[in-house]
Amino acid sequence: QMQLVVFVVVLALGKGCFSCNLKNVSISMERCGQKVCIHTTICEGLCYSQDPVFESPEEAPEHKICKGDWSYEVKNIEGCPGSITYPVATKCNCSTCNTEDTYCGRFYGHIPSC
Repeated sequence: QMQLVVFVVVLALGKGCFSCNLKNVSISMERCGQKVCIHTTICEGLCYSQDPVFESPEEAPEHKICKGDWSYEVKNIEGCPGSITYPVATKCNCSTCNTEDTYCGRFYGHIPSC
């Protein structure tokens, strides 16, 4: 039974490098000759996926990506007509990649180790 506990802990730690979380970001914009700083949140991170040793054209592996639920906020700028509408991520999670709106192929770049 001790071996089972150790195995489960090793599996859990192996996925520890992967997370999909909200991140605060600031975006600088110019509107009506004024610089405006928008503070918002985005989803950032890596999701755990496994690639099969052999890839079949008929069965593509299911990839998980970091996606979010979004809302929109409006910022009015003093002395400027109109407003700025910007997206705000409210919740992030790893979900199956949708090829209709996202590139779901393999990432061949460098992923830093944990």
